[in-house]
Amino acid sequence: MARYTGAVCRLCRREGQKLFLKGERCYTDKCSIGRRSYAPGQHGQGRKKVSEYGLQLRAKQATRRYYGVLEGQFRHYYELAKKREGKVGEQLLALLEMRLDNVIYRLGFASSRPEARQLVIHNHFSLNGKKVNIPSLLVKPGDIIEINENSRQSEKIKKIIESNASRPVAKWLESNKDQYKGTVLSEPNREDIDLPVEETLIVELYSKL
Repeated sequence: MARYTGAVCRLCRREGQKLFLKGERCYTDKCSIGRRSYAPGQHGQGRKKVSEYGLQLRAKQATRRYYGVLEGQFRHYYELAKKREGKVGEQLLALLEMRLDNVIYRLGFASSRPEARQLVIHNHFSLNGKKVNIPSLLVKPGDIIEINENSRQSEKIKKIIESNASRPVAKWLESNKDQYKGTVLSEPNREDIDLPVEETLIVELYSKL
């Protein structure tokens, strides 16, 4: 399975905002954005006038990197969003939010989306009573996500849940950390998605391609 294996802090610096790819580190003084807020590379500190296309591209890249999906996957979600009722940009974000790895992160069962993806791949979760190891699986309202019985005794899992106990859970989800499970109550609305992305710019970009 193809995935990005480089330094994730470079991605945050390139987009000029926190993508929260390193969990707890992103909330400390060690975050690279706080220390080096300019883009990586030899010319990262140079001032450049950004074109309309550049703004659209950065909006797409930032969103893609928030959710940790590759270009082909992102385009696939965009095509799915076009077939759904409602605004294409909002439907795109809703589909990305409904990915299993993102839901696990939103439920507080992981400190970051990359960590959630790794936990899913390593068979720590079940969906509706069946073990699942596909991070990109799209959940639907009524689905129940549980930490597998054997994994509940893991010190790592316990530490993750404890460290994320105070983090708010999205309104469209219900988390029961005492029972190691969460429920998808509905699909998310745009106001439920707290990411600083401009989905309209993404739609404008793809409409030109």
